Amino acid sequence: MATDGTRGAGAFSQATGRVPGEEAGSDKPHYRRFQHDLIVAHCGRSVLEVGAGLGEFAETLTGLDRLVVTDVDPDAVAVMRQRFADRPEVAVRQLDVERGLTLDEPVDTVVTINTLEHIEDDAETVRSLARLVAPGGNIVAWVPAYEQLYGDFDRKVGHVRRYTPSSLAATFEAAGLRPAHVRPVNVLGGLAWWAAVRRGGAGAPDPRLVAVYDRVVVPATRALERVVRIPFGQSILGVGQVPEQT
Repeated sequence: MATDGTRGAGAFSQATGRVPGEEAGSDKPHYRRFQHDLIVAHCGRSVLEVGAGLGEFAETLTGLDRLVVTDVDPDAVAVMRQRFADRPEVAVRQLDVERGLTLDEPVDTVVTINTLEHIEDDAETVRSLARLVAPGGNIVAWVPAYEQLYGDFDRKVGHVRRYTPSSLAATFEAAGLRPAHVRPVNVLGGLAWWAAVRRGGAGAPDPRLVAVYDRVVVPATRALERVVRIPFGQSILGVGQVPEQT
């Protein structure tokens, strides 16, 4: 989905294995809602999403005062401009997170989903994003978890790393942020990924298995993670708080 770790035309396809005209978000409604509910709890009234891809996650963010969505791929940006044409609170921009962003006014929250793992100097990128956030606001990062899950798909889409809670917290700290909330999520998805990619050698998600995963595994994961603090997951959810001004 997020593509700012690669640059220019074709970046979306390189980073995701999809094409900009492909509308796949509706195939994973349970996962989208799971992801949304975990992330939106840490968002303020104004949000910048970097590496927004086709805008599938951003589309779930409603009722905001302001939403800025960006991607480096011009084809993905064109899709988002069409997608958000009837939402006046949304601004769509083509921007490369590794070359620096500017905003007319800061936002309460920056959201970055599956982007930092593509970037060599992730701490510097987070530091630059923090300059766009109002004091006391958050950077919310959703990143792939655990090197034990690294497989052919990761290599194909250009993942530099997978994270642990400790390594993502260290990235926040190196960028001058306070790690306010960092934990693994999607434990059953992690086990399914390990079986399919690490043990099964899959080089890309199977659409049929993805549909079953969304319909069966995601609801079970949500129910489990409401009552159990999990030690492992497919992804890491991290919230880094920008320091208050003194």
